[in-house]
Amino acid sequence: MILSDDKINHISHLILEGIKKERLAKLIDDEVIALREIKKIIFTELKMDDEIDAIVRKKLESYSRKIVEKSPEWDVLYQKFFKEELKKKRR
Repeated sequence: MILSDDKINHISHLILEGIKKERLAKLIDDEVIALREIKKIIFTELKMDDEIDAIVRKKLESYSRKIVEKSPEWDVLYQKFFKEELKKKRR
């Protein structure tokens, strides 16, 4: 998924504000450091999603019978394979 730096920056600020508002954590360091770490996590997750997407698409393309992208069958298989690959990556 492609997100602009502005969108990631906005999401990072929303996450930080939510953490502070709900008192989910106490910030010991500067907020700038916290925002930097939140952005790093978002980038890492997006990169992992892109890698999984490539693996899943390759797997779907390897079928001897062509499965039309965005068809109901393709969507079901894509979601199934994506979840499987995500589980593998998070172990």
